Amino acid sequence: MIADLVATIPDGSTLAIAQDAVGVAMAATRELVRRGARDLHLVCVPISGLQADVLIGAGCVATIETSAVTLGEFGTAPRFAAALKRGTIRVKDATCPAIHAALQAGQKGIPFIPLRGLIGSDLLRHRHDWKVIDNPFADGDDPIVLLPAIRPDFALFHAPLADRHGNVYIGRQRDLLTMAQAAQRTLVTVEAVTDDDLMRDEAGGAGVIPAIYITGIAVAPGGARPLKFPGHYALDEGALANYAAAAQSDAGFRSWLDAWLAMELQAA
Repeated sequence: MIADLVATIPDGSTLAIAQDAVGVAMAATRELVRRGARDLHLVCVPISGLQADVLIGAGCVATIETSAVTLGEFGTAPRFAAALKRGTIRVKDATCPAIHAALQAGQKGIPFIPLRGLIGSDLLRHRHDWKVIDNPFADGDDPIVLLPAIRPDFALFHAPLADRHGNVYIGRQRDLLTMAQAAQRTLVTVEAVTDDDLMRDEAGGAGVIPAIYITGIAVAPGGARPLKFPGHYALDEGALANYAAAAQSDAGFRSWLDAWLAMELQAA
């Protein structure tokens, strides 16, 4: 069950989450909120939207590391913006390449990774964990930034399919593989489970995360809704518009959240 899956995430955990178009575990997010998770450190890979905003509004998040939190065409993520103004969350501002590179360092088991493109940016004044050094292989001045590896306690995402052996099919969404290999533990909700061994499929095997990187799986048809899940269902624009309007105020968000949780409980 999904509740059992997310029950393994202790308060205070570092949790890597996927961007909206890749495979967001919204059903699992609901269970985190229902459980009353607290003090999470979210690592958005590399951005987030509804998932992060709901978790922040519900009081589950202490720190967020991201290059953006946005509802896209539906506007600013309102609970993120409110928490930022009030100073109730810590924001570790980043760029998309920086988050991807730091996760790749975690994936490779190395303590840091160099990255160009950050020199001269305001980020270096605020990210004291990023270090500027001279390139030891250059003949002259050649500053480069070192980023500490990101090794999340957990990666959490939604995928199309798993098999009975614990392998998970992700197709072309390679960010999810990086997340799984960088994280200490990986929790996945899936649309369905097959009796076939996904690793034996010559055509699709390259799009499979081997079971060795997967800690837990729960079946959750529609588990990314109301967000889109490529190849399965489209974005529920009405639901997202309703959220964007309701979450503009504390009371509106609380009313939306209570209805969201109660509706799911009644359906269970």
